Amino acid sequence: MTTASTPPAVEMINITKRFPGVIANRGATLIVHKGEIHALLGENGAGKSTLMNVLAGLYVPDAGEMRIHGEPVVIRSPRDGFDLGIAMVHQHFKLVMNQTVAENVILGLREPRFHLDMAQVKKQIEAVGRQYDIHVDADAYIWQLSVGEQQRIEILKALYRGADILILDEPTAVLTPQEADALGQILKRIVGEGKTIIFISHKLDEVIRFADEVTVLRKGEVVATERVTPETSTSHLAELMVGRSIVFRIHKEPVTIGGVCLDVKELSALGEKRLPALRQISFQIHSGEIFGIAGVAGNGQKELADVITGLRRATGGAIRLKGKDLTNAHPKTIIDAGIAHIPESRIHTGSVGAMSVSDNIALKHYRAASGPFLDRSRLRRMSRELVEAFNVSTPGIDTRAGTLSGGNLQKLILARELTTNPTLIIAAHPTQGLDVGASEAVRNRLLEQQQQGVAVLLISEDLDELFSLSDRIGVIYEGRLMGIVDARQATREEIGLMMTGMVAP
Repeated sequence: MTTASTPPAVEMINITKRFPGVIANRGATLIVHKGEIHALLGENGAGKSTLMNVLAGLYVPDAGEMRIHGEPVVIRSPRDGFDLGIAMVHQHFKLVMNQTVAENVILGLREPRFHLDMAQVKKQIEAVGRQYDIHVDADAYIWQLSVGEQQRIEILKALYRGADILILDEPTAVLTPQEADALGQILKRIVGEGKTIIFISHKLDEVIRFADEVTVLRKGEVVATERVTPETSTSHLAELMVGRSIVFRIHKEPVTIGGVCLDVKELSALGEKRLPALRQISFQIHSGEIFGIAGVAGNGQKELADVITGLRRATGGAIRLKGKDLTNAHPKTIIDAGIAHIPESRIHTGSVGAMSVSDNIALKHYRAASGPFLDRSRLRRMSRELVEAFNVSTPGIDTRAGTLSGGNLQKLILARELTTNPTLIIAAHPTQGLDVGASEAVRNRLLEQQQQGVAVLLISEDLDELFSLSDRIGVIYEGRLMGIVDARQATREEIGLMMTGMVAP
């Protein structure tokens, strides 16, 4: 906490950062006090990550000034930021999977140059871990660790290197509720040692639980900075973010459930390590039904979506869509049968970042605009209509998809997938990492499809999302379906038990 004699840890004054066709930050001012947790909120594309990348030295601002602990600074590279005690833990971790924890922690350090005493390094790492209550096995390989453990290693790496100001980009986006709570306690321990934390988040309840102060950005500008008090509400923060009221409880209209659309029987498949990932899973989804899949990450959810969409082979069992056998069918056959796919990774699987917005839409629609030759003008007209209909914020349809924010990229994928007249939608983590406004839009689109009689397989780690959208929920654990419950009658405790491998009473 800053006193009269203690300058703020971070002062970013009137920061402006431009990219071709976009002003990401427009005169943004951020003041962060020493020894506090400061949350940075805003819609996707509001400029949060850009502002933090400026502070970390990944971007050089076009205008503005910065001071660290009261001293004017110019940060032109991550090395400059590192030398000032600034470290950033990105949403997508920068760890080498086939190296140990200790090797990852010291990777890239200038010292020692000639003699490396790994036994001493491990002792130092474990001492830092004990200081901040971060339990680690320095000899473990990164690939052996859960997502939550990998994130703790990223934080430990920053602390080991002497970081005084820690920036966390969406730190709980891929964590279970239990892991998120544990992370919150670690963050409080870190600031208790006099360090400073800035974290970007879309999870408003966690902001209220963990943060001392919050700054809200909208369209690149700071619109509010407030202390977090017991009176601070998620609805107030959401309204600051999007400039309007947000309805957190989605209203589901009654829907007539039709016949069986997807029939999965005793489905089995291998994971990336050629070990069983799905173990004789069976369920049915009816037309007009949203069937949710709950579970901790890594229990077979990705493999389930991959097998149904033809991206992974089944080793046993059968998949039928309205009676048609699609087991191990070619992805084109599956698309033609009426299965749309909103994949878990919108960046690596759902889009091609180097291609334009228009070309990404064309990935599913080019057949409708082709005869002897591809009708480019028709595709461009269709792209403009879909961008407008799905409210995709982009400078134009020729903009590279990789430059879009996460929310707008997800809306682009929805525009492409939901306009193919699907019979079944596979929606894997459709709102993960999205702000409240973008999440609301995505969920409403899925409900619209349900109203039209489309079946939806919704895979999510967000229990609130599963309860608000699903008609029934199946729980997966270590590749097995632990049970299927009615979403209107189930409890979080019941689902939580099954997520840990226990059969609820």
